[in-house]
Amino acid sequence: MKTILITGCSSGFGLDTARYFLEHGWKVIATMRKPREDVLPRSEHLRVLPLDVTQPQSIRELVEAAGPIDVLVNNAGVGLMGVFEGTSMETVRNTFETNAFGVMALTQAFLPHFRQQQSGVIVNVSSGTTFKPLPLLAVYTASKAALNAFTESLALELQPFNVRVSLVIPGRSPETPFSQNAQARMQDQGVSVPEAYAGFVRSIFEQRTAHASGPVTRSLDVAEAIWRAVNDPSSPSRLPAGADAVEMARSN
Repeated sequence: MKTILITGCSSGFGLDTARYFLEHGWKVIATMRKPREDVLPRSEHLRVLPLDVTQPQSIRELVEAAGPIDVLVNNAGVGLMGVFEGTSMETVRNTFETNAFGVMALTQAFLPHFRQQQSGVIVNVSSGTTFKPLPLLAVYTASKAALNAFTESLALELQPFNVRVSLVIPGRSPETPFSQNAQARMQDQGVSVPEAYAGFVRSIFEQRTAHASGPVTRSLDVAEAIWRAVNDPSSPSRLPAGADAVEMARSN
């Protein structure tokens, strides 16, 4: 029985991916910043472990506690929405710490294990915002674009060791709390809207409301894409997940 470690499992894509792999007979290590046993079904094949990808000590403790794994899914991430001029550089750095540097740090911590066993799969969950430029998402998209570039270069480095590296790229998912969390983080991080941008920002939110009925991404779409990336060696290195992401990938 193979073991998969998934980050960011408290809700959304990570939670449903953990459920999906459990249901399909895998051992699952589900990580969360604040572990909760009640969000996943009880199973002898499940372990819930703490992890903050921005903290080196937390990463070291996880690697030691996890033991050998076959698959690493870097799903943990934070959203951010706001005008760049009103975004502090501290907030910019915090966003990159989780979405890019945290992924790099955790991946690097597991690489000796994958290299020595001469097998493994790493799946990094990116964002459909990287398919086309969108206003109010400059910092978030930049962090995910960095993740894309890192993933694709890393894949070449690990080919000699029989370790596959893939990107799963979801679109907009109203059924998850991600967008709400991004807006809440905008307030928590003190992201302001300069007066000169007020009308522009208002028009953007009106447009998004008007087009809210278009195609979207379900958590199941992401879980199925991750499953394919893990189990199908012939799958593309970039897998859009969700009807809207597939549409954006085709027109990109």
